[in-house]
Amino acid sequence: MRSTPRRGPPSPPAEALFAVAEKKAVPFAFVLHELDELAPTTKPMFGCTAVYVRDQIVFILRDRPTYREDNGVWVATTPEHHASLRGEFAGLRSIGVLGPGETGWQCLPADDPGFEDNVLRACALVRAGDARIGKVPARRSPRGKAASPSKGEKAPSPSKGQKAVSPPKGEKAARAGAKAARRAGATAPTKAPRKGARRATKGAPR
Repeated sequence: MRSTPRRGPPSPPAEALFAVAEKKAVPFAFVLHELDELAPTTKPMFGCTAVYVRDQIVFILRDRPTYREDNGVWVATTPEHHASLRGEFAGLRSIGVLGPGETGWQCLPADDPGFEDNVLRACALVRAGDARIGKVPARRSPRGKAASPSKGEKAPSPSKGQKAVSPPKGEKAARAGAKAARRAGATAPTKAPRKGARRATKGAPR
């Protein structure tokens, strides 16, 4: 009796092999429509969507299943502007997921009854160039790039075990002659002693 060969799982259709993963929808996309005249750009950040206008980050749009109380529009601002902004946005508050206490960034929470009106007002402030909203992100220096020595900087000393460069032969002889003269109490010669110099120095004091 012949055994029937086992068949593996059916292969997926050809179109599934080349399917492109769908991009995650931008939460609260109406923010981008409100800033359309400023040509905003977006960038994924912390599972959210950061919104940039020119060289500044102005908002982060968050709609996630965790820490739902922090879902909404995060406003890029600083503590010195909190009081004045809260005068215009009653629901503005700190962001719990960023840690305890007052946070620099503030949130217009999505569960606030006036959420959409508040966001439209915040977008209007950005279009008007309000200095209270927007931050220029800090630029990171490239890793692994060694700084080249500046002009006039001393060259590095030779590493351990590296041979030092010996002085020229004539200079070495002159140093030896100067050392011998200092011992004899005479003036150091400028050149190495020649043959026959023993007679000239025979009567020198020792």
